[in-house]
Amino acid sequence: MDCGPGSLRTLSLLGLPWQETTHIVLSHFHTDHVADLAPLLFALRHGLDGPRSDPLHLLGPPGLREHVRWLSKAHGGYVTDPGFPVVVEELEPGAIWSRPGGGLLIRAHRTRHTKDSLAFRVEWGECVLGYTGDTGPDPGLGAFLRGCRVLLAECSFPDGEGMEIHLTPADLASLAAMADPELLISVHAYPPLDPEAVPDLLRRAGYGGRAVAGRDGMRVMLEGQSVTVEDRGDGSLVYPSPPREGKRRAVP
Repeated sequence: MDCGPGSLRTLSLLGLPWQETTHIVLSHFHTDHVADLAPLLFALRHGLDGPRSDPLHLLGPPGLREHVRWLSKAHGGYVTDPGFPVVVEELEPGAIWSRPGGGLLIRAHRTRHTKDSLAFRVEWGECVLGYTGDTGPDPGLGAFLRGCRVLLAECSFPDGEGMEIHLTPADLASLAAMADPELLISVHAYPPLDPEAVPDLLRRAGYGGRAVAGRDGMRVMLEGQSVTVEDRGDGSLVYPSPPREGKRRAVP
């Protein structure tokens, strides 16, 4: 989900198999969300023990094909021809992408950030992840994300310094109240907003759900009716979530 600067290095430092990446889903084309796309393609061509044959799927808003074409002109032909297929698929708002063979669905929804920016629902049975990308306050986005078990949401600026294209803690509290996830993970904080303070600011704004600040290396596991978080950034923090009573909400 997005490929901003440092993505490749962080995956490597955490010991995660970046070499096995099969899909990259982009919310929009700002540098902090796409800057490592060309380096990742370069590494997949030149940094493996042997040649790769599996395709890499790039999913994103309208304009993705043009973005990839210009990356190729700027950085070299390896972007579009790295020695294995690069499949570029543009998603309109309201689109539903499904993996061949079924099982995995990705739903797209327009956000209030750029002309074509998108939020996503990633659905695998009862495992549903919501991802806001970058957005401004939008009740329609809260409705789109309702029923996500885990919501990964931007929270960029302190309350009182909000703007139409980003969220503050109060804005996110309103959105999360509509989405009603089992776990809310806040990300994308700009100075002077302290990312570690966001969960407490959400509570002060009236949000009563479970919230944590996202960190590099945080692992979220959805098992049965429970959500567990291991904070690999500290190597020790574990946040268990008790099962919710009753049946899961239906996915719209």
